[in-house]
Amino acid sequence: MNYTFYEIMLLLFLYAFLGWAAETTVATIKEKNFRNRGFVSGPFCFIYGLSGVVLTIFLQDLRDNPVYLFLGSAIIATTIEWAVGKTLERMKQKKWWDYSEKRWNFDGYICLQYSLLWGLLGLLAVRYTNDWLLNLYRWLPDIGRTVTIWILAAVGIVDILGSLAAVYHLEQKLPRLFKWNLRLQGWTERLAGALAVHVDERIKRVYPATAQQLETIQKTEAGARENEEADEHCGIVQLFWMFFIGAFLGDIVETIFCRVTAGVWMSRSSLVWGPFSIVWGLALALATALLHKDRSKPDRYIFFVGTFLGGAYEYVCSVFTEIVFGKVFWDYSGIPFNLGGRINLLYCFFWGIAAVVWIKILYPPMNGWIKALLRKIGRWLTVLAMVFMLVNVSVSMLALMRYDARANGSVAETAWEQIIDERFDDARMERIYPNAKQR
Repeated sequence: MNYTFYEIMLLLFLYAFLGWAAETTVATIKEKNFRNRGFVSGPFCFIYGLSGVVLTIFLQDLRDNPVYLFLGSAIIATTIEWAVGKTLERMKQKKWWDYSEKRWNFDGYICLQYSLLWGLLGLLAVRYTNDWLLNLYRWLPDIGRTVTIWILAAVGIVDILGSLAAVYHLEQKLPRLFKWNLRLQGWTERLAGALAVHVDERIKRVYPATAQQLETIQKTEAGARENEEADEHCGIVQLFWMFFIGAFLGDIVETIFCRVTAGVWMSRSSLVWGPFSIVWGLALALATALLHKDRSKPDRYIFFVGTFLGGAYEYVCSVFTEIVFGKVFWDYSGIPFNLGGRINLLYCFFWGIAAVVWIKILYPPMNGWIKALLRKIGRWLTVLAMVFMLVNVSVSMLALMRYDARANGSVAETAWEQIIDERFDDARMERIYPNAKQR
């Protein structure tokens, strides 16, 4: 099932609002007091919206298999929850939620019971809730749907920008934005108060004994955890070079692996120019951003995170490339314990091992070399490398789209299509992407 841009945006904001409403209700029942746990000031918890959209887009091929859909939803949504929590902690040096007191928790950001809940919610959303919500949405006239989405998008963008300004203490530089953000926060608190009062009255009316017990519950606040680890800063420029180096090394490693296991030299590049694997490059940059401050933690911690984060990441990449380029670039259907042929347990373990090797062994010296390089010729070299990768990725995307279009009988009509077809014909594309198959 294909969704339009407006339908995806609607699901994003609806699930973000429903998640916020659920948080408000649970806080009222458990603590008798509401505290906005979301990052933004408006009535949205965008981690719910983001998870709902990702599951909707990338788990459609599991829609008719409830067991795999449940497992896929649990794994991907849990990975998103952990990654978002770590990212927010890096930004503000504090935890925005903490499950440390729950059994079977990991890093305080995820735990087994909420992972199972994510699996159930993902199953319900992909199989049932999406269709119901979108059918209601389609009853609106076209102009009403368009205006609604753009209003929500404007509110969401301004809210996120205002919240970022507050986090980085830019109130004086952006006074109007911050003032609007405070006003939105006031509206949100009034809405939360009304919802809390309604829930509280319902509890007292239906469960008077329970309500009396809840009155005695003391609200506990989780103190902000300061990051005590002395660690060097890893900025955008360093992350770009981690991506660049990771893309190159990943291509080399995969090429050698294919030679050893299959006995053939085979191109494993994601791009039309140079030996670069975008999947590996992005994975390395992502792992660096999320885990570079956790080097002192046990190897099993890094391995566990790398296994699940890598598996979820590879699954999303597989679906993304199939949707956008119409090609299947890898298929693990013949390997045991695979999920839709997109990932398998053995290679997920490889992701975990790679995370340990990178964070524990390779990252410290690599980061030092990058810093030394940047001090000498860093600015111009970085600009040239960024421009090269941007052009390389853009041309590769156009070449892949034309490769798929030609397979479907599409004739080049525009000038750029003719140039791409001349420079990157089927023979050349087959050499670059020997494993690419029509979906």
